[in-house]
Amino acid sequence: MREKARKGIYIIPNLFTTANMFSGFYAIIATFNEDYFIAAIAILIATIFDNLDGKVARLTKATSRFGVEYDSLADLISFGLAPGLLAFSWALNAYGRIGWVAAFLFVACGALRLARFNVLVGTVDSKYFLGLPIPAAASLVATTILLDQHFLDMDKEIIRPLVILIMTYTLAFLMVSNIKYRSFKEFNLRERKPFRVLVAAILILVLFAAEPYLMLFLFFAVYASSGIIELMLSPLLKASAAGQQKIEEEEDLEDREIILNKEKL
Repeated sequence: MREKARKGIYIIPNLFTTANMFSGFYAIIATFNEDYFIAAIAILIATIFDNLDGKVARLTKATSRFGVEYDSLADLISFGLAPGLLAFSWALNAYGRIGWVAAFLFVACGALRLARFNVLVGTVDSKYFLGLPIPAAASLVATTILLDQHFLDMDKEIIRPLVILIMTYTLAFLMVSNIKYRSFKEFNLRERKPFRVLVAAILILVLFAAEPYLMLFLFFAVYASSGIIELMLSPLLKASAAGQQKIEEEEDLEDREIILNKEKL
């Protein structure tokens, strides 16, 4: 135990985690000051740092149990507490007790999602997340606020609180659900890709440059919906795969029969 204690901790990846936590804390301060645009931007910046800390840790071979736990604590602040308070202050306070209960449910389900992730890390397929990742849920709340301030301008008395209330409960459920979401960890940009992939990437960049708030909202909304869509389509995909396998087996049998007939002749 003493030998392990003398080894210390990895600095670089944990600095990125600290930057993530700082961004989440700043989002809370901005929410208290009713600067909701800055609060939403700070949550999105925290998402960037959250993605970078894991990648930096793997690239520098600086992964550790301490880093996993520290990352989860930072995530709870940046993607649980910060968006929960932001959603309540921006819209849910119109519902009083129902509003702050919804905000707390978002935070609690986010904490449960992080705890389950830490328990299951290394035991589940890395290609998928079990339940909606908490950064995606927080980012959807943040981009909804950005989209409203620059595009939608929802009614503050009825529409805005109702939309955020439904969104908060839905995201809370998705975070603790058993719905699988793709992690895209197997996607390697260093490998050669077809030319059309580069063209598609350039088109997406152009769209983001033209309408950044709309595209960010659509990106996280589509991802949050993707797990549900895949779950609904999975029986059809399995049936299609089974049908294709049956056709291939029948073709193999026909080929074998043809070969046997030729040998007999």
